[in-house]
Amino acid sequence: MNVMILVTHLLGTGHLARALTLARAYLAAGDEVLVVSGGMPAPLLARGDVALEQLPPLRSDGVDFTRLLEDTGTEAGAPYLAARREALLAALSRFKPDVLITELFPFGRRILREEFIALLDAAQDMTRPPLVCASIRDILAPPSKPKKAAYADDVVTRYYDAVLVHSDAALTPLELSWPVSDALRPLLYYTGFVAPPPAPPHPECAGMGEVLVSAGGGDVGNHVYEAALAAAPLVQRPLRLLVGGANAADRVADLRDRAPANVQVEPARTDFRQMLHHAAASVSLCGYNTALDILQAGTPAVFIPFDDGSEVEQGLRARALANQSGIAVLPRASLSAQGLCQVLDEVITAPRREIATTGFDGATHTVAITRELRGVK
Repeated sequence: MNVMILVTHLLGTGHLARALTLARAYLAAGDEVLVVSGGMPAPLLARGDVALEQLPPLRSDGVDFTRLLEDTGTEAGAPYLAARREALLAALSRFKPDVLITELFPFGRRILREEFIALLDAAQDMTRPPLVCASIRDILAPPSKPKKAAYADDVVTRYYDAVLVHSDAALTPLELSWPVSDALRPLLYYTGFVAPPPAPPHPECAGMGEVLVSAGGGDVGNHVYEAALAAAPLVQRPLRLLVGGANAADRVADLRDRAPANVQVEPARTDFRQMLHHAAASVSLCGYNTALDILQAGTPAVFIPFDDGSEVEQGLRARALANQSGIAVLPRASLSAQGLCQVLDEVITAPRREIATTGFDGATHTVAITRELRGVK
């Protein structure tokens, strides 16, 4: 099949990482894949194996998702957004997908509805229209108004053949964060969690005995790093801060200037998942991909859920995971040097939980589901 995946990450890089994991599963099955990315370039995620087409990039103004910025930092105007739509429609016309997957929309990214609807209209008008699927993570940002859920239902009913929910229905059903209507329910397909294959231990045992502090690939999480610096004199272990985002170099330089002797600061690393096997503990936000990395490695973990701008997704996920040994939730409102040190001791000394080995093959299941719905063996 020809499979086209449209994704626009506006703050962190988790959406793009998940789309690329899906793309690699389709490649492994022998399909042709095009990922169209509308967010900021993320070189750390690129391996050169997936065809990636970059639209004129956008990012949110911090956690203000109602204000979109160009890569220059200026607010995106009508000509810039029109150029994105033209590039998107050109990619559809050229690639002629058998399967079209929109990441998050229409359950989010409503501010970009014009380009999504233009794409969906064009797909319907194709001589051989593609199978159209929405791809969503385990937990969504709950709709703040009933009309947002109604809008998603209307768009799904009009354009979509399936909604691929990348979770386990027994652990995190969509109802945990989204009102599932009678119209939506028959279109839901639970794939399991979408994660890359488990990473092996690091060949050089990098991270051995350290507390790894991370905040994903975006420009957020400063409070996590600041708390780690404050707690470092109280923690009888080395800490390693891994810093991502477009301005990672500046953030690394600033943190290094203020770091005590037992703290190492460096840019985010591609071997992070391997380092988790050797770490004493992880301190991080609780995004979808990070949570799965922790489960696959079995690392003791302190989650400090991202909650800026009334975000609740990560808090819901963290609380769902915290019933397991060696995992704790430290809300930002309770964050302090003493509190972080205490919770770190608790997760490190807790009985080591078994490494989770099942339920992470959602990408493979996504391929199988869409092949069956498309009628491809």
